[in-house]
Amino acid sequence: MQSGRTFWDKIAELPLFLLICGVFALSMYVPAVVARVADQDHIARTFFYAGTLGLIVVILISIAVNGRRFNDSALTPLVSLFACFAVLPFGLAVPFFEGVQTTSFMNAYFEMTSAITTTGATIFDDPERLASSLHLWRAQVGWLGGLIMWIAASAILAPLNLGGFEITTQAEPGQLDSRLSQIVRADPRKRLFRTVMVMLPIYSVLTISLWVLLFIAGDTPLVALCHAMAIMATSGISPVGGLAEAGSSWIGEAMMLFFLVFAVSRLTFANDIASDTGRVLRRDPEFKIGLIIAVTVPLVLFSRHWIGAWDFEQSDSLIGGLEAYWGTLFTVMSFLTTTGFESTSWDEAQAWSGLGTPGMVLMGLALIGGGVATTAGGVKLLRVFALYQNGRREMERLVHPSSVSGSKELGGRVHRQGAFSAWIFFMMFAVTLAFITVLLAFMGVSFEDAIVLGVSMLTTTGPLTQVAGEVPIVLAELSGATKVVLCAAMVVGRLETLAIIAMISPELWRN
Repeated sequence: MQSGRTFWDKIAELPLFLLICGVFALSMYVPAVVARVADQDHIARTFFYAGTLGLIVVILISIAVNGRRFNDSALTPLVSLFACFAVLPFGLAVPFFEGVQTTSFMNAYFEMTSAITTTGATIFDDPERLASSLHLWRAQVGWLGGLIMWIAASAILAPLNLGGFEITTQAEPGQLDSRLSQIVRADPRKRLFRTVMVMLPIYSVLTISLWVLLFIAGDTPLVALCHAMAIMATSGISPVGGLAEAGSSWIGEAMMLFFLVFAVSRLTFANDIASDTGRVLRRDPEFKIGLIIAVTVPLVLFSRHWIGAWDFEQSDSLIGGLEAYWGTLFTVMSFLTTTGFESTSWDEAQAWSGLGTPGMVLMGLALIGGGVATTAGGVKLLRVFALYQNGRREMERLVHPSSVSGSKELGGRVHRQGAFSAWIFFMMFAVTLAFITVLLAFMGVSFEDAIVLGVSMLTTTGPLTQVAGEVPIVLAELSGATKVVLCAAMVVGRLETLAIIAMISPELWRN
């Protein structure tokens, strides 16, 4: 009976972490080719050797474990996901470390952890220090990390009621689109491969589309590709240090703003984990609350800049006002989705008004974060919506103590106890942030910088380190122990605290 198994059946039986390692090893050939074309022979050899060695190790282990039965517990893929973000960067850092040659391995590990968790914090503040192929590798690792989260949302986190699904009500984890609607639940391995077949084409087509649009708008092929991957993965990784040095100007930003919508709600690109088959985007609470924030916060910040410009007697500049509003709108949406790109007009807005960067506002946006089951980090919009609905209900009970709430009042998509679950997560997030802040302060980091670092790592919004404080934080000057703490914070922020607790809970493993 075993002889009837196909090649893909044998692949599906391999450990998930081993498969992810094979994908990343294969992806090393891309920067190897780019480096060879750019006459960066040392870097080309480094990535080629690392990719080849990685594939050989993966193949040998696959042959050794072929036919063995592994633990099919629902928590096993979660452990593989944790290993992907915490252990795999050691291997990813090897070619990067050898390619740079002027940095420590700790810095290389930090860079790869930041990339694969889509945090986007970088030690190399000067883009000229890295070759083009190394910039591509950083963006590529971030892009693959975002793809992993897209797939893990419905294949791993949803069945365990983690990652925001603990507050949803009618979701059917593992149920894919209408073409596969007859399959409601399946074993973890089959569910994972079906999700890959559905999500990979969508993710790839969207990235390629944005790449082409940015190239047409004036970016170089490398910059356009890295920025397209950074937008889809919400990593904020740029080979030129940000959008100010890109050639697409506001036209490219308008294209990026459209694609950032995919980080607000999963219903913008898939319905595999929708709470009911009849739900549409206009009724999705995440999309609506994200739209409200994207409209109101720019207006408030624009008013702030307008008042500042009035004090500087520059309010008669219509063009300056429009640039200020656009810069505010794009930057707000970018930090809400935890991407962290600043608009090229953001500096114009500050110069126009004479006011500094509202760091607390940007950190607040990153804390809110994007949609559940997207590449965005933060608390997530659905949890914020659940807390808002609960607060509204409690206020109604103060006026009408005998009133009874219905399911529609809870938002349809949110469970009756969803607000309680959201509040637990929020408190755990706050406690984790406080712990990391105190730990960083104990290691010698100033209290203000410790808060900024804690928020940026836990929300996977690395660019906050450059814009949220009064002066940019130079990550290269931090000690090795501090960087280890930041790496741990990035992993916790990517997987979320509830998932970490699930992995170390003996009761869940026994069940």
